[in-house]
Parts: sequence; structure tokens; C-alpha cells
Amino acid sequence: MNTSTGAVTSTDYIIHHLTNLTQGEGIWQINIDTLFFSLILGGVFLAIMGFAAHRASSGVPGGLQNFAEILVEFVDKQVKDTFHGRNPVIAPLALTVFCWVFLWNLMDLVPVDLLPEFGKLLGVHYMRVVPSTDLNATFGLSLTVFLLIIFYSFKVKGPVGYAKELLTHPFGPYLFPANLLLNVVELVAKPISLALRLFGNLYAGEMIFILIALMYGAGWLLGPFAGVLQLGWAIFHLLVITLQAFIFMVLTIVYLSMAHEESH
Repeated sequence: MNTSTGAVTSTDYIIHHLTNLTQGEGIWQINIDTLFFSLILGGVFLAIMGFAAHRASSGVPGGLQNFAEILVEFVDKQVKDTFHGRNPVIAPLALTVFCWVFLWNLMDLVPVDLLPEFGKLLGVHYMRVVPSTDLNATFGLSLTVFLLIIFYSFKVKGPVGYAKELLTHPFGPYLFPANLLLNVVELVAKPISLALRLFGNLYAGEMIFILIALMYGAGWLLGPFAGVLQLGWAIFHLLVITLQAFIFMVLTIVYLSMAHEESH
């Protein structure tokens, strides 16, 4: 394709689909599409679970109640197996994290041109619909987990106990500089690994869907093949998006369990 004739090249197509709708500049820049879809998907989660709770009965459960109960029992089992403290907040937090991240990831199965083309009709020329392909979103969620780790570490162990843990483990009090360095690195690595793992896997998945979409315009030979590839990748990617939501939830539970462990 030739840009001089006004046609869109493959590079232009990819860049367009990887560009967020933004407002502001520099550190004040806000990715409006990420916030919009995150809030919408959060609302969908609250609406579904709220409706299931409102319709719950002690009799024969309906399909939605069955689904909600299975989901709650699944998350509750992960918390019981992984979390060794006592905190009523952990199970609801784990359920929220799992469902919200899963819904973020699920947007990757929406055809890449569907919502952006609809947005163009409304005058919105840039739109990324998968919040977990935005590093700002994944870091925002992981930093929330990080703040909870710090909060519960201070609450359970106390300032003195937590400071003692940072300064005396694992090498003893005489090597406190090395202890502090290792513990700080380990602490900072937790939100970074959470954010980058989720972002990297979903960004790669989004890129593959975009490349497959390009094949539809590559002629009669590659067009049908693109359909087969898209179906196959979508089926495989359904496992990926579920697994990534599960990993984020389990690591959140593990990190908070470590924060609740008493110092010795």
C-alpha cells in the first residue's frame, strides 16, 4: 500500500491499533480508553454478582446462581489453600482481582476492528479495548496490591517487627545492609513482576490478533487461512487469558499471606 495515495500501510494499521486515546501530556497523560473499559468491565462484574446475590435462593439454584457459587467456591478454596492468616478481606479481594483481570483479558477476543470502527463513527479515532495491554493499568493494579502488602506488613508485624524482618533476614543482624538491600529488591520486584507478566502476555496476544487481521487484506490465498488462524488462536488464547487472571490472583494471595506472617 502507498501512503502517498492515502492508503493505509500495514505499519500504519498496527500503530493505529496500538495507540491509546489519551488526554494530557507527560506524567499527566491519561489513557481514556483504558479507564473507560476498566470501569465498564468493573461495572459488569458488580452487576452480574449483585444480580446473582439478589436472586439467590435456598431452593433449586438457577444457572447464574450456580455459576456464581462455583466461582466463589473456587476462589475461596484458593484462599484457604494459600493464605495462612485470618483476614476477611482476602477472599473478596481475590474474587475481585480474578474476575476483573479476566474481563480485562476477555476483551482481547473481541475482533480487533469491531469497536475501533464503531468508535470512528462517533468521532473517536483511537481506541484500545483491552485494559491489560496498557502497562499503566497493570501497574496500577499491581501497585494497589503492593500498598496492601506494606499496609498489612505494618499492621500484623508492627513497625518494629517489620523493620527487624527487613534488617535481620536472611543473614542475621550483623549483615543488615545486605539484608535490607535483598528485602527491598524482593519487595519492589513483586508489583513489577505482577504488572509485566500480565501486560506482556496480553500485549503479545493482541499483536498476534492484529497480524492475523492484516492477512484478511492480503489476497484470496491468505484470507481464508487467516480465518482458521484466528479461530485457533482465539481458542488457545482463551486458556491464556484465564491462566493470567488466575496467576495474578494466586500471587496476590501469596504475597498478602507473606505479609501476615509473624516475624520470628
